[in-house]
Amino acid sequence: MSRAFILIGMKSEKTLGVTGRPRCFCVHDALDKALEVFWEKGYEGASLTDLTEAMGINRPSLYAAYGNKEQLFAKVLDRYAELYGSFISEALARESIDDAVHRLLYGSAHTLTQPDKPHGCLGVQGALSCGEAGDFAKQELIRRRELVQGMVLNRLRRAVIEGEIPEGVDLESITGFLMATNNGMSVQATGGATREDLEKIAEIAHQAFRTVARLQVTQS
Repeated sequence: MSRAFILIGMKSEKTLGVTGRPRCFCVHDALDKALEVFWEKGYEGASLTDLTEAMGINRPSLYAAYGNKEQLFAKVLDRYAELYGSFISEALARESIDDAVHRLLYGSAHTLTQPDKPHGCLGVQGALSCGEAGDFAKQELIRRRELVQGMVLNRLRRAVIEGEIPEGVDLESITGFLMATNNGMSVQATGGATREDLEKIAEIAHQAFRTVARLQVTQS
């Protein structure tokens, strides 16, 4: 996603159908404000009034810059992945699968408990429980979680090819276990679990991974 600053406003003394001084704002700054609202309240809990007030814009400006609420939420998820989800690809890029899984689990524990942000994961909490109006958000979050699950599974398959994990290990179940651990840590963080609490969970999950993946780990 481009990080360029985009100012919304008309070239004349009118903006987006509203007379008077142009309303200009940084799209990324406003998007970050919307991210915080969705993160804290979820998709259905975040009203358009909540969003426009937090973003410092009116509804015509929101529609012009981001589209409707569904389109705004999709852009927010892209922004969330850019700002807070990069640890996933960085962890999976590690040379050894043991290090990759360790960094994946501990990266989750750290990201889910940032002191100046809502605890938990927007990708998990954004639409845990929603009605028909929130079905788009629910399906979008499922789709994105499945993409991450595919990334993890592909990394495990690479570990088999490279001889780190023996043939015959149930990679799909291991992937499901790692995803369930991450999602569970998100729920725990939302409920008040500390970073230390989540790191303990991450350590147990890492040791369990070593066992079920039948890793031959040399302790230094």
